[in-house]
Amino acid sequence: MSAPTSVTELLIKWREGDRTALSQLLPQVYRELQRLAKYYLSQERPDHTLQATALVHEAYLRLVGEQGIDWQNRAHFFGIAAARMRQILVDHARSRYAAKRGGGEYLLLSLSEVDPPAKERDIKLLALDDALQRLEAFDPQKVRLVELRYFGGLTIEETAEVLKISPATVKRDWSLARAWLRTEITEIQS
Repeated sequence: MSAPTSVTELLIKWREGDRTALSQLLPQVYRELQRLAKYYLSQERPDHTLQATALVHEAYLRLVGEQGIDWQNRAHFFGIAAARMRQILVDHARSRYAAKRGGGEYLLLSLSEVDPPAKERDIKLLALDDALQRLEAFDPQKVRLVELRYFGGLTIEETAEVLKISPATVKRDWSLARAWLRTEITEIQS
């Protein structure tokens, strides 16, 4: 039997305890993780202290350190990686904001179609995170969908596969989640 080569095969081997699969996985996912990190950081202030490489490495270390993830496939991996990058950026923003005792800038991101980004008004990352936490209380699936689509850059089809729902449901829930988040964030900022 030949060595696994696809990301999905490597994830399954890693889940089954094969540590060599992990070392084979990094070269295959690194470029895509780097692309995600660069996208996130391109939406932030120009003097941001976190670099794309550091964001990728921190997210990867968190992923490697997690136990019990039932890796399903490539899309699932990038969805979880995107969620970890989101948390790293939020943690970084919160610590920067706390260091300035309430006078710090929020990080700016646009909650729009992932590919290509639409020219919608930018929203604050911390406000988005707070709104996502409120949404989690009554609709965790929509939060997961936002993480996969917005933070993970997954297509509608990839998102449907990870969440085990139809592409039509992804489209509908994506529209509803974005509308709810826009309303919620607008109320917070008013």
